[in-house]
Amino acid sequence: MPIHIALLRGINVGGKNKIKMAELREALEASGFARVQTYIQSGNILFESDQKEPELCRQIEQVIESSFGLSIRVIIRSAAELAHIAENCPFTDKQVAQAEASCEGECLYVSMMLEAPKPDKLSKLEAFDAGADQWTLVGRDLYLLFAESVRNSKLAVQADKLSPPTTVRNWNTVNKLVSLAREMEGQA
Repeated sequence: MPIHIALLRGINVGGKNKIKMAELREALEASGFARVQTYIQSGNILFESDQKEPELCRQIEQVIESSFGLSIRVIIRSAAELAHIAENCPFTDKQVAQAEASCEGECLYVSMMLEAPKPDKLSKLEAFDAGADQWTLVGRDLYLLFAESVRNSKLAVQADKLSPPTTVRNWNTVNKLVSLAREMEGQA
């Protein structure tokens, strides 16, 4: 069965929407999800399923609602889709190195959306002055390269409005999830 990665939006952030990953794994397994793993507290779930993305999103959202009383949006990427994201960073090594030299913390992120943005929303982002921050849209994934900090970036705010729901992961997390998915595939 294929490996999928569910990315939860807005959990365990600033003391809000708290979900313990061990309890989430148990709830998903009790609901029939196979080989469930989680990675860090920000809501990254790897699992195996033959079902399609829309059904998986709906089921996971229902499990979270019934088990934790929270209405949380879920974005799904297959292991192959996530590997493609990691292997096709549109920024050069030089661009990333320059950002890392001036950035406070992580500088490279991917905002993953449920669906590709509509043309009017994309036009607004294209017209936005991002300053030294950079972005590239590939399908329904927005690569973000911050010159200073994601916390102070006006681009991050604009990106969040592009095609809600969306959830953002830093580059290290994207690569770790790819690695974990490959391990799971190797154990199948």
